[in-house]
Amino acid sequence: MAIRYALPNGLTVVFEEQHAAKVAAFQVWVKVGSADERPDQAGLAHLHEHMLFKGTERRGPGEIARDVEAHGGEINAWTSYDQTVYHIVIASQFAKMGLDILGDAVRRSAFDAEELAREIEVVCEEIKRSQDTPSRRASRDLFATAYERHPYRLPVIGTAESVRSFTREKVLEFYHRYYTPRNLVLSVSGDLDEKELRAWVDEIFGGDWGRPFEGMAKRVDEPAFTGRRILLRPDDVKEAWLHLAFPVPQAGHPDVPALDVLALMVGQGDASRLAREVKRRHNLVNDIHAFAYTPQDPGLFSVAMTLQPGHCERALEETARGLATLRATAVTADELSTAKALLESDAVYQRETVQGVARKMGYYQSGMGSLDEEARYYEAIRALTPEQVRAVAQKYFRLDHAIVTALLPEGAGLTEAQVHAVLDKVEREPAAPPPERKASKVSQGEPSLRLGAKGKGPSDIITEKLPSGATVLVRVEPAVPLFAVRAAFMGGLRYETAADNGITTLLSRSLTRGTPTRDAEEISQLVDIYAGSMGGMAGRNSMNLRGEFLSRHFEPAFRLFADSVLHPSFPEAEVARERTLMLQDILTREDKPSSVAFDLFNRTLYRTHPYRMPSLGEKESVEALGPDALRAYHARYMDPSQLVLTVVGDVKVDEVLALAREYFGKPKGKAAPAPAIATEARLESARVEKRVLAKAQTHLVMGFRGLTINDPRRHALEALTGVLSGQGGRLFVELRDKRSMAYSVSSFAVEGVEPGYFAAYMGTSPEKVDAALDGIRAELRRVREERIPEAELERAKQNLIGTHEIGLQRNGARAGMMAMDTLYGLNMDNFLHYAEHIAAVTPDQVLEVAREVIDFDRSALAIVGP
Repeated sequence: MAIRYALPNGLTVVFEEQHAAKVAAFQVWVKVGSADERPDQAGLAHLHEHMLFKGTERRGPGEIARDVEAHGGEINAWTSYDQTVYHIVIASQFAKMGLDILGDAVRRSAFDAEELAREIEVVCEEIKRSQDTPSRRASRDLFATAYERHPYRLPVIGTAESVRSFTREKVLEFYHRYYTPRNLVLSVSGDLDEKELRAWVDEIFGGDWGRPFEGMAKRVDEPAFTGRRILLRPDDVKEAWLHLAFPVPQAGHPDVPALDVLALMVGQGDASRLAREVKRRHNLVNDIHAFAYTPQDPGLFSVAMTLQPGHCERALEETARGLATLRATAVTADELSTAKALLESDAVYQRETVQGVARKMGYYQSGMGSLDEEARYYEAIRALTPEQVRAVAQKYFRLDHAIVTALLPEGAGLTEAQVHAVLDKVEREPAAPPPERKASKVSQGEPSLRLGAKGKGPSDIITEKLPSGATVLVRVEPAVPLFAVRAAFMGGLRYETAADNGITTLLSRSLTRGTPTRDAEEISQLVDIYAGSMGGMAGRNSMNLRGEFLSRHFEPAFRLFADSVLHPSFPEAEVARERTLMLQDILTREDKPSSVAFDLFNRTLYRTHPYRMPSLGEKESVEALGPDALRAYHARYMDPSQLVLTVVGDVKVDEVLALAREYFGKPKGKAAPAPAIATEARLESARVEKRVLAKAQTHLVMGFRGLTINDPRRHALEALTGVLSGQGGRLFVELRDKRSMAYSVSSFAVEGVEPGYFAAYMGTSPEKVDAALDGIRAELRRVREERIPEAELERAKQNLIGTHEIGLQRNGARAGMMAMDTLYGLNMDNFLHYAEHIAAVTPDQVLEVAREVIDFDRSALAIVGP
């Protein structure tokens, strides 16, 4: 049960005890965002997000991140139009220290002038990164067109010109005005005692801060919306990015629950109307998604599409027609019931993590003014009728008030006159009947928000080997009424050749697109009815199907999952559709330069091993793939005899094992041994490959042949990545904090069944490439030549252990870890004993593995950029 109280200085505290994991989340919600900036302050709220971690009166630059990571915690922040939020997740045994760090940063930031100058350069790198991202450019165009005067028209991050204009005095003016107790909400969730927490909050956040709240600056009002607004812009993209949007009211308005229901029904998930009609039936878009954005001031209802250039006009027409249908015809009771259950189940899924609970409370208290608004929102959702939903659609889906924006690649040919003609046509014609839903009706009941048996922890892991050879693992976790299931098989990229490269990705996307008894549409609708998610995943070493559902739907959801694992029919039309989408993804790879850099790095590091190939495949290999190839692969490598099945959550062990025996107890008899995989020769020299892309940033990946999944040295190598990575790591501190070379810099250790890789990555300005490479080499040389100090290694190890535990709060994460450990023969080594292995790593072991792996004469370097 959440509590709310206020300190005498005006700071509001919301708190909910959560004892499922020994973790605590602290979030400070500052009720100021980019929409509260004056014109000369554009990007200042976001700059504070960076600067608050750069030092305080008590902690020097870098100490905040180092202190948090040294105690296994994570610290970060985000900025929106309306809020700036600072958050820490940390083991509950270190909770007071985490709260003290957060309070110190928010209350006593130093804003050192030299640090400010360096961080301004980092933000300018972030701006360049956003300029290279088509989705960001498309979103900026949408908001700049939808708003003529209101500050929502401007990017949250600001511009390079505005950010470079900031002085320490300007920063402090903003900080002193808005970072005051009366303008803050502290949201806390986790394994804490209320009485103890209250004492900590009084000590850290109490008293007079010396900054009285002067109130918020008045925002410029947006004039009444009239007519249509259209912006069509040629852009260097491989696919079109198209938005069809409408003005809608702000958060808290009585129409918002219906708008959220409409967004879900229209364009969220494979079973949504536009996904079924525009994407799957007419094959007009690569992706389509709807959202109702309802911030503090009036927002937008938007349908976002990515599509091939020649389909823009027709896709816009079919999307507009789908929205017009909702104006003309009431939704069915069955469709509305499913949408309600999905929205309400979101509240259950948020409860899996302490940070999810804290974020929900912080949003309602800071953005809506009260925790009680959550209950009112869900009451309004439950009370909605089909006619009320239709009335809201009629009110807002007005094609004469449409906002249409697009990034258009060469050959798109969409004109403003065509947009008007399409919308006028749809507005004049009789509304089409709503699309039929094929799924059989399932009683929805009321979503259960119970927390499970209080104080009852997880069970032991129950393991059973079935007669087929399948391994089943079950762990009962009763804290939230959810369960996760994972079916894992060896395979993935390792089992591919140049001729069929991409087959496992195509198979993973097609697994849930039909069985002999259910077609793709029915499967999607049943997943929604069970308030869950289900999808395939192809990795470097394995193939998986994962599912997460409300536990009250356990039996039918498990049967649906098992049917998809055992009996995918790979219908010709569905495989052709997924293949077309994959080919489009291959075509648009250049729109994601960091991914291009890693693909180039893999091709440079490996010459014969399948790891050299992209997981998406190449155009020629994917074009040749069809249902017969998928069926043959499935029969060879996804037989029950090759299966590891894990189930984690609020389930009964006997029910799980009974269904597992029923479905997976017998082999199908067509299993084949693993294919022979050629051994990759040792690198004999340094390799460098470059790829020219006309982007604002250059992306660098430098790396070396690494270790295998079961190499005992892998924990020492992971500890080395901990020393280098994170906000307190050497790469971040030296190259970002001290030298402002990048917004993003990190290192990775990726193991495989055969040797994987160890690499460093950076995105930087083209003129900084040589210095960036020198900096990366210098840091890698240091860890190869010098023994890492005990204290620094201890910080890295605690960070790895803590983030591992934080990451395992979700049932799905635990099910995945158990499945992978068992599949690779590690006997759940990572899941149960990860902390012990990392804690045992010594400086000498790290030095030894660094000298073994980091060899500049046998390195691979990929450079992608202008």
